[in-house]
Amino acid sequence: MKKINGLLAAAAVMLVLSVAIGSAWGYFTTFVEVRGGHTLRLGSKTEIEEDFSDWTKHVSITSKPESVPVYIRAKAFSGSGYDLIYSDAAGKWTLGEEDYYYYSDILYGGQTAEELLVKIEGIPKDMMDSDSFNVVVVYESTPVLYREDGTPYADWNAVLDTGNAEGGDGR
Repeated sequence: MKKINGLLAAAAVMLVLSVAIGSAWGYFTTFVEVRGGHTLRLGSKTEIEEDFSDWTKHVSITSKPESVPVYIRAKAFSGSGYDLIYSDAAGKWTLGEEDYYYYSDILYGGQTAEELLVKIEGIPKDMMDSDSFNVVVVYESTPVLYREDGTPYADWNAVLDTGNAEGGDGR
């Protein structure tokens, strides 16, 4: 008799637990939050070129002819001894999130963005005659997405292409 009562008690406990598991499973499948991004390596679709003159980097980003339409952004990094001043003649680059400079137009396959100028200032006098400095320009591109009303937008969590160029030799 004790054995049957024990089995009935265990069965009752299992029944109660099985009723509760449905709502617990529903909680875990309904309220899931994900953060972060992932770089999609679909082949290089954009490429960066740099020229250097008069302590200014001339940054040019080109979309390859087979590329889908993309948005691009770029920023430069340097040691604490340098100040970087960004500018462009066409007014197409603007400072945005994460200290990136965002290009305002969509870059279609085969197009080149207006040149972004990164002037290096605050160079110590003992380095003025040197060709040695370290400024790295990083850029990213993301495919153009469209809202229901047809308005284009960029989702920087879905980066299509990333790259950088170093200016270690001053050229």
